[in-house]
Amino acid sequence: PPPPPPPPPSVIVVGSGIGGLCCGALLSAHNVSVTLVESHSHLGGVAHAFPVNGYSCDSGPSLWAGCAVPSTNPLRQVLDAAGSELPWLTYDGWGCHDLLSGDSFRVTTGPSEGGFDDVVAEFGGPGELPVWRELLSSIEPVVDSAMSCPPLALSSDPLAFLRYAFLPHLLPSILASSLSLRAPAPSLLTGPASRLLSLRSPPPPPGSFVSRYLDYLSFALSGLPASGTVGAAVAYTLGDLHHGGAFLDYPKGGSGAVAEELANAIRRGGGRVLTGRHVEEILLEGGRAAGVRLRGGEVLRASEAVVSNADIWRTRELVPTLSSPWAERANATKPTPSFVHLWVGFDAAGIPPDLDCHHSVFNKGLLGPSAAPIDAPENFHIVSIPTLFDPSLAPEGRHLAHVYAAATADYADWEGMDRGSEEYKAKKAAAADVLWASLEAIIPDVRERASAARVGGPRNVMVTVGTPLTHERFNRRHRGSYGPGGGRELGDMRAFSDGRVGGVDNLYTVGDSNFPGIGVPAAAASGILVANAIAGMEKQGRLLGEMRGRGLLKKGKGWWEEAARLRPNIVKGGRIKVGGGLDVIGGRRTDNEE
Repeated sequence: PPPPPPPPPSVIVVGSGIGGLCCGALLSAHNVSVTLVESHSHLGGVAHAFPVNGYSCDSGPSLWAGCAVPSTNPLRQVLDAAGSELPWLTYDGWGCHDLLSGDSFRVTTGPSEGGFDDVVAEFGGPGELPVWRELLSSIEPVVDSAMSCPPLALSSDPLAFLRYAFLPHLLPSILASSLSLRAPAPSLLTGPASRLLSLRSPPPPPGSFVSRYLDYLSFALSGLPASGTVGAAVAYTLGDLHHGGAFLDYPKGGSGAVAEELANAIRRGGGRVLTGRHVEEILLEGGRAAGVRLRGGEVLRASEAVVSNADIWRTRELVPTLSSPWAERANATKPTPSFVHLWVGFDAAGIPPDLDCHHSVFNKGLLGPSAAPIDAPENFHIVSIPTLFDPSLAPEGRHLAHVYAAATADYADWEGMDRGSEEYKAKKAAAADVLWASLEAIIPDVRERASAARVGGPRNVMVTVGTPLTHERFNRRHRGSYGPGGGRELGDMRAFSDGRVGGVDNLYTVGDSNFPGIGVPAAAASGILVANAIAGMEKQGRLLGEMRGRGLLKKGKGWWEEAARLRPNIVKGGRIKVGGGLDVIGGRRTDNEE
């Protein structure tokens, strides 16, 4: 007789974004059996990588931090719990280019004195420098609170949260910070980042350089200005960028290597990772989540829980019969706008090795009274040239650039278009032309470098354009969205849940539809919350003890000094334009001297 079928896994995870992968990897560290089911052929969700003509293209995040060494970054804590040895590269800043004013500067990590202070003084004037310094000083208690709890202590289970996170870590820190601030710290942590400006009296006016810079950082994190981005995330980022010894990270092998590392943690724990398997329905039986039905009719059952890493709108579609306040909030949640992407392979000859990998380009301005809002269409573009870090991501002798306009593309402008039509092709070319211009601000001759004559013939040309329809199709994102932008209006974070789906037992969500929202650290934290709730207090406590014993359960700022000593794989940079020099505003030179 045939062998009996294996028992169903304890947990099925639907989707392989950072939230789903972190949830699955942490459950595996808790010795909970997992089956992860992904519709796409590539793992990673919005952070997946895909191959084109010998290039490995990152589809999503390019800026990483707190991952190269043990830290308070939620993703790093999951990787440490899973026993990961993924190598990381480190660097110290990025270039900024205002095409409206013609000005440029560098955001260099480390103490603001002698670095970013020069940027503030140059573009904000000497009157804004004390405002900037006072802002950094005044948010220190908020940074302390944001870093006070090891991410692995978090849980969606109220009792576990109380025992492992709130009482030992969060409550003492929040009380101390509130006394120091003379204001309730929770409102600054969970409220909009724009409230951080109120810590300085009087607050800087909306058009000031400091307030524009805060909007810029917020938008880079969440796709919304400071008024719609969680304060804890922005305070943490400011603190993390401007402390002594600060640096940024990039995973060797690109973002796809991070997804594969987390998937391997599931496999090492005896779990399964299935790609190309589209989930059409989450099965509800007797008021609880019992499994999933795949396209084609196959049913996979879970003995304990189902976790959806689909966005909140897709998850709502997977449980069409559910009627609850959660379902009502899902229906009302507002999406942020979408993306347009450009990936380009080009001749690497003559590109200086100290050219910065990352750049922010402002087509309609960041500086001065004529600058458009940060979220204006086609204003803010992010440029990444990861082959400056890792040449293995492209064929020998070539570089790879990824340029994208995050959360400014209106899906309605593309809705209903036939992807094979000449109209769609022309619209793609026009949208890409703006991205080409941003890349040319850094590499003026990049179009010629990308031509067939420079890359070895027509078969070696690699120019790929992604649109909101691409996001919708390959990332399964509702209306191609960057992610949820709030409850009944953009910036309203009250609709974001802790991962529990009301109205049905054993059904959870992870990813950027949960608090604290969009971004790799936030998505990883959402996976931690749910994994610990499913595993239970006993297993969570055991893992916390193991991590503490290994010196990996980081909290507070103590790891900053350790990181500066342990910093691996340093990549030198400092040049923000091909043909430009190293005497750029804000470009403090230390270990990157010529």
